[in-house]
Amino acid sequence: MTPSPTQPHKKAAAFRRGIVTFVILAVLTALEFWVSQVTGGAAVFLLIIALAKAGLIVEYFMHLSHLWGEEAH
Repeated sequence: MTPSPTQPHKKAAAFRRGIVTFVILAVLTALEFWVSQVTGGAAVFLLIIALAKAGLIVEYFMHLSHLWGEEAH
């Protein structure tokens, strides 16, 4: 059984999405560190950043948005 011609494209797209997710999480983590150092740990700002990171993780690893989309078989 040979792989479909779109399979390498799907793998490349998934790899790019993983890299983008990694970079965004790294930037948000650096922002969290900066906010904690500058503001002395302003809980509201840290909570907002943590919720953004949690949303990104839930979307990337749990594919939550697919629950409301059309089913593809």
